[in-house]
Amino acid sequence: MSLSNSAIYAGKVTHKRMQPKQHFLQYSMFYMLLDIDEIDAIAKRNLLFSRNRRNIFSFFDRDHGNKSETGGQTGTLRDYVESRLREAEIKHGGCAVRLMTMPRMFGYVFNPLSVYFCHDDRDKLFALIYEVNNTFGQRHSYIFPVEGDANENNVFYQECDKEFYVSPFLDMKLAYDFTITSPARTASIVINASDKNGLVIATAFKGNRREFKDRQLLKLAVTFPLLTLKVIAGIHWEALQIWLKGIGLKPRPKTPQQTTTVGLQSGRKISR
Repeated sequence: MSLSNSAIYAGKVTHKRMQPKQHFLQYSMFYMLLDIDEIDAIAKRNLLFSRNRRNIFSFFDRDHGNKSETGGQTGTLRDYVESRLREAEIKHGGCAVRLMTMPRMFGYVFNPLSVYFCHDDRDKLFALIYEVNNTFGQRHSYIFPVEGDANENNVFYQECDKEFYVSPFLDMKLAYDFTITSPARTASIVINASDKNGLVIATAFKGNRREFKDRQLLKLAVTFPLLTLKVIAGIHWEALQIWLKGIGLKPRPKTPQQTTTVGLQSGRKISR
């Protein structure tokens, strides 16, 4: 069985805040691209990676998908994806799903953003799901049909209003635009948030593809030994620096534990 649909992408993340005061952050990191039907086979072939049990690298199903009232997962990842596609009235028919996300390292992870790439039986991308977690234990899914083909650079673009509270330093009245490449030799995700005065914050990841093998996992363990812990620590450290620059806190609205936004490439959306 070929596992060519799954891979590792190592690169850099940048955050550029433009207003009301400028702030810049950059750090090295990696994502795993996991075909959800290959995860068990990947775990069997790699000593350093496991599914639903502790290892240097591990993938726990409960870190994604539908949340129960106690914070665990309800249903399978495929159940989650197909239910989100039905909400968006997108035909799926047993699609191939590849999830770009960070794994647990030594049992810990916080994933601000994971992306589900949904492909049809001709391997054409037809839907994207952006799964966003905040530090308050809440989760939101932005669901977009992919209409037509990518441009010559394999890039897709979507936009919608912000519907989910992420940072206490960002207003809710923002508009997002997403620019994403379908992972191949490289992968990139760019998310910009703007208000009526222009760009507020620009975030981006760009990485190069590596094979999903123990040899590469060992290199990542040496290069990024505390990456997943660093993400949450970095969020709070950057929050402190932003606060010290005089940017005030924004109130957190009362929202359910899990919500969704169905978006269209035209920018229209339906919130649930």
